[in-house]
Parts: sequence; C-alpha cells; structure tokens
Amino acid sequence: VVRRMIHANADFEFNGLTAFHPDAMRAGFLAVLKGGTPIVADVEMICVGLSQPRLKHFGLSTHHYISDDDVIEDAKSENSTRAVQAMRKAHRLGKLDGAIVGIGNAPTALIELVRLIREEGVRPALVIGMPVGFVSAAESKDLLMTVNEVPWVAIKGRKGGSTLVVAAIHALLSLAEAEQKKKAA
Repeated sequence: VVRRMIHANADFEFNGLTAFHPDAMRAGFLAVLKGGTPIVADVEMICVGLSQPRLKHFGLSTHHYISDDDVIEDAKSENSTRAVQAMRKAHRLGKLDGAIVGIGNAPTALIELVRLIREEGVRPALVIGMPVGFVSAAESKDLLMTVNEVPWVAIKGRKGGSTLVVAAIHALLSLAEAEQKKKAA
C-alpha cells in the first residue's frame, strides 16, 4: 500500500508517515475479495480516480454524497459542513457498515465518521483516512488512530489527499487480484 502511495506522488516520506491498525490489511483485502462491498468516499474525486474495470471485477460500487441537494441543504440548515452531512447520509442509507470508507479531502467527514463509529455503532470494514490540509487534517487523523473498533489506514500529519486514498484502494484491488490468480493456478 505504501509503495503504491509513494508511486502516486513521488514522496518517500509516506514510508514513515503511514500508520495501520493491526487488522487493516486483512480487513481491506477480505472486503474486496468478498465482492459487492460499497466504497464510500468524501468527494467525487476518489470515485472518479478508481479503475472501473477493477471495481466491476469485484462487484464494488462507489458512493459519494457531498454534492447532493439534500446534503447541501442540511449543511446550511444545521450550520454544519457538507462533508459531515454526507457521512450522515451514507449512514442513513446503510452504506457505511461493511464498507471501505475513503476520506482524502474533508477532515470534518473523518471526525464525523469517528463519531458515528463510537456513538452510533457504525462498523465499516476499513477506513482509509487521509485528509490533506492545515485545518483539522492532522487532528482528524490523530483521532482516527485512537479507534480500536474498526480497522484503518491513516497518514500522520497534514499530508494526504484523494490521490493517496485512490492509490491505497488500488493497492488492495491489486493484492486481491493476485490472490485470485494464485488460487486459480
């Protein structure tokens, strides 16, 4: 996973900045191999960056809600962010339990997801928490790294981004494809 992330942005620092829950790789691998697993993203960029043939091969579907009219309206009416409301909508729609959740842009989405895990019992298969930025990005990932209930992959500090989430998911897809080929041989 880290090698793929380094290839995605030519930054060797990710070799020391990337942190893994002890069950992260196994959980992500199994979620892909199971097939039909939803991938819920904070932004459309992640969904667009994923290989459609690879997703189709495993029967995986992508979902993002940040631009939905009801999400925008709820954010305005509750004086919240669209990212928070998008995670809440994903939860209401039953998309988070058993999902691979990728967050590369919005720290508030990651903070809300951790709240949903702790307070509402949401159980994604894997959280890939890599929001980039100066405002709450590092803090949101620090918060994720205190979660024991759900496996996660995170980047320490301010670095991150949707490209890295896509790279991490592609690494999981590649590992799962290799496993399938090995079993078929």
